[in-house]
Amino acid sequence: MVAVGVVVWLYVACMAHSSDVKHGVVSRVERQMQPLLEYKHRSPLQTDVVTILSRSHGDRNVYPSAGVLFVHVLEREYFKGEFAPYIKAGDSSNDPITFNTNLKGFPDRPGWLRYIQRTPHSDGVLYGSPTAEQVGKPTVIEITAYNRRTFETARNNLVINIMATEEFPLPYQAEFYIRNMNVEEMLASEVLGDFLGAVKNVWQPERLNAINITSALDRGGRVPLPINNLKEGVYVMVGADVPFSSCLREVETPQNQLRCSQEMEPAISCDKKFRAQFNIDWCKINLVDITKVVPVYWERPHPGPGVLPDIGVYDPPSETLLSRDYFSDFVVTLAVPSAVALVLFAVLGYAMCCRREGVEKRNMQTPDIQLVHHSSIQKSSKELRSMSKNREISWPLSTLPVFHPVSGEVVPPLHPDNYETTSTPLMQTQTNLQNQVQIPQQQPPGKWYS
Repeated sequence: MVAVGVVVWLYVACMAHSSDVKHGVVSRVERQMQPLLEYKHRSPLQTDVVTILSRSHGDRNVYPSAGVLFVHVLEREYFKGEFAPYIKAGDSSNDPITFNTNLKGFPDRPGWLRYIQRTPHSDGVLYGSPTAEQVGKPTVIEITAYNRRTFETARNNLVINIMATEEFPLPYQAEFYIRNMNVEEMLASEVLGDFLGAVKNVWQPERLNAINITSALDRGGRVPLPINNLKEGVYVMVGADVPFSSCLREVETPQNQLRCSQEMEPAISCDKKFRAQFNIDWCKINLVDITKVVPVYWERPHPGPGVLPDIGVYDPPSETLLSRDYFSDFVVTLAVPSAVALVLFAVLGYAMCCRREGVEKRNMQTPDIQLVHHSSIQKSSKELRSMSKNREISWPLSTLPVFHPVSGEVVPPLHPDNYETTSTPLMQTQTNLQNQVQIPQQQPPGKWYS
């Protein structure tokens, strides 16, 4: 009975384990299918909400207008759910994430679309001004997010459907240069709204749109030094439907143009309405009236069929090489320069060896007074040299006696004849020579004491 009980217990345990496994598989399948089921049951008004199916997001559609600034923020929070959370305590979901954007099927973005992301911990921004040529042509931008900690990637497609507008282009456009802003700061909706509000307060138009924003670095500006919170600067172009106000026209006066040429701030009456938040360089403002711009048309050259004209049958050169005589090359390269060198050598030898006048001929042509003068100088020089070598005392002859003061004998030399004193200092000769003789001092008159 005990064996039968053990067998029944094992059978029950196996059945329970298989039921748990099946239940776990079903629960995992249900968790994987739940986002898809939610996506299918959504109403048409909720189609803009993107559901994460796996490692790819659904396509997102945007509808910018031609000639109006387009801004799309790539939020890091949107892609964080695709990556594993950050393990370090206190920094949950703070992985460094960067983005790569390109036109689908191409390595780069369209010419009108720009992208900026200052740091891997900040959001990326796509911005630009669509052109009228892109109206009605969907532009698919591939957005790839890179997790710089785990090296995981997630991809999303942004479909840009450019719409036509009756207000494009606005006839009056003004471009401002703001010195205390970076491009990502200016692209923020609050900051851009404040700037448009200030411009509208000065310009008083019925319709006012931001047309384009460009970083000063894209216009050839320099990267500012990281001191005093310096900014790169940004160009903002706005358009309106009414002519420019008198305040904006003040920069065109001769007085302000002179101040700008002298790198001085012009006197603009409405600058105080911007000064609180925006530091505008009024010397760089650009006012454009499209109604007065003369359009320039040019015809594109016809590319042609791309087929070269027929010039006959190609006749290649012969494969056999003709013999060539190199004797003329040898004569021109070696023989002629050698002959010229020999002639120059002969002329130089004759001038140096055969045209010498000699000492006798020179003396005959020299006056006697010059010969006597030269001979006396030469004789005196030889005598001075011999006297300097044969001097016998080391002290000056004008200050010390040459003869013994008592006996009248000649003082013996202080050094041997072969000692060269001309190169020895006078004081060193007097103190270091061993043959130096002490000259006795002269005794006063009177008795001699031994």
